[in-house]
Amino acid sequence: MSSWTRPSKNARRSPLRLITGRHVATVGVAISFLYLFYVFALPQVLRFRFRTDLSQYDLGLYGFGPSTGYVSFEYESPIIEITESDLGCDPRYTFLAPRGDSVPQAGPMILDAHGNLVWMKYNWETTQDFKVQRYKGEDYLTYWEGREIETRGYGSWYMLDSTYTQRYVINPVGNYGGDLHEFTVTDEGTALVTIYDPTPVDLTDVGGPELGWIFDGVFQEIDIETGELLFEWRASKHYPVSSTYEPLGEAGKGRASAFDYFHINSVGKDDQGNYLVSSRHTHSVSCIDPNTGSLLWTLGGKMNDFTDLSDGEATNFAWQHDARWHANSTLTLFDNAAHSYNDPDNESRGMAIQLDVPSRQARLLAAYYHPQQMKSVSQGNVQMLDDTGRVLVGWGHSAAYTEFSADGELLCNVHFGASAFFSFGRVVSYRAFKGDWVGYPQTTPDAEVDDGKVYVSWNGATEVASWRLEVWTSDDLTESSFGVVAQFEKTGFETEIDIPEDLGPLFRLAALDSEGDVLGVTEVLQREQRSSSDKFLDLHNWALGLAMVVSVGGLLAGLYRCCGCCKLFKLYRSRSNNYQLVAMNENGEHPPV
Repeated sequence: MSSWTRPSKNARRSPLRLITGRHVATVGVAISFLYLFYVFALPQVLRFRFRTDLSQYDLGLYGFGPSTGYVSFEYESPIIEITESDLGCDPRYTFLAPRGDSVPQAGPMILDAHGNLVWMKYNWETTQDFKVQRYKGEDYLTYWEGREIETRGYGSWYMLDSTYTQRYVINPVGNYGGDLHEFTVTDEGTALVTIYDPTPVDLTDVGGPELGWIFDGVFQEIDIETGELLFEWRASKHYPVSSTYEPLGEAGKGRASAFDYFHINSVGKDDQGNYLVSSRHTHSVSCIDPNTGSLLWTLGGKMNDFTDLSDGEATNFAWQHDARWHANSTLTLFDNAAHSYNDPDNESRGMAIQLDVPSRQARLLAAYYHPQQMKSVSQGNVQMLDDTGRVLVGWGHSAAYTEFSADGELLCNVHFGASAFFSFGRVVSYRAFKGDWVGYPQTTPDAEVDDGKVYVSWNGATEVASWRLEVWTSDDLTESSFGVVAQFEKTGFETEIDIPEDLGPLFRLAALDSEGDVLGVTEVLQREQRSSSDKFLDLHNWALGLAMVVSVGGLLAGLYRCCGCCKLFKLYRSRSNNYQLVAMNENGEHPPV
């Protein structure tokens, strides 16, 4: 007869039971943690672009998008990092529209060659494609502003004259929203604009429904003065849906989720009146007949018409932007080379391509690579700066623009965000341009007196060379009642001037051009009349002092209370514990008490 005996509490448990009971849970938690890290954290870690050649700026030690503020101006502007060769950077102005989580105020912005702010405008809605364009012999600042939904835009295009006055607002003809990708003013005084139009089509060729939806790529040519529609073109009439490289996924089942198979992102016009259209999702650039809308030729993609004389390097661009036609049958574009950060590690580049259109042959003239092996998954542009072939490449999703010689030599590299974090898109600009600009704002120069100094700036005034300090000398406030005290050279966007000790109570500053002519004057300013007793009695100083006293007192009280509690706790433990360890003698007996 067998008997069962209850195991003692002090009996040793089997190793197997210990593993299954305690360690399996730990291993399971560890595996779960590693899985979550692999799925969610590792892809983000891999997006960091840490390199051994990064500066403190690029490592983000000054912030993802470093910026500086001003005393006399309410907004902030980016602090940029410039690396240049002996030939230096193009001295003209830079035109950007920075946006992103690390941009204090998004909107169009002009910087000088040293990175100083020249003009900016804070727009509530998204701003893209900011540049200078010429219309009827006059230079205009142009940009798109509106709502951005995924990779499309619904808004309008704006044209500002040299006084920063809005002169034209252009909208597409028809029941459309103006798209963000393109607004080009032609030599004929017309505007080329892009549109994304939801259209029902058969998607069975790409594995979709027979009654599916696409975002049709549309461009219009519009008379700026009258708003008349001159020409309209639709991609769906000339490009089959099967020509796309964009995966269908879950798109195309309804109007709101239409399939963006074409993705038009630039339109231009050559001297013969032909249109040049870039399609990101078909990896192609096409020339369009202005009379029939038919394709005259296509470079790249599944419908490529050209023989590549550069072993595929002239036609293998992908997900590109900003195709532009130049003299001598030269084409430039920005080859993104990647659609997302899950794509193979392809490197973005600017490209210059020589086309022999009659023979349908293409040859790569130059490729422009960023020194940090840039991978820009969206946006970007290439601008031809002069007749020598000098180009500027805007890196779009990466907060940088770079200048190269015709043969690809790096001349000037500018970052307006920390490059280690470019892949996160915290600071971006759809395009970047350089050009000439003369601005005469109709506003009054801004000035602020603070602690014995006056800070003065004038948003958008490009012709100011110096500031003249003028003091009030009579009982009225006419022009003749101010006398000249001193003149100070303009420095950067905001000029800081020490107020002379013997200056009268009222003064102003006059903006002078290089010829000494007055461009504008500030409001009448008053120097601070404050004694030491005034500062002592200042409520702000008292409040600040009281806050410091309360903070320090609270810290000391917290430390005292913490230390006191610890002592009381130890005392309580020592008194309340009736069972204490007592040393034993060699025979295993407790010594007598």
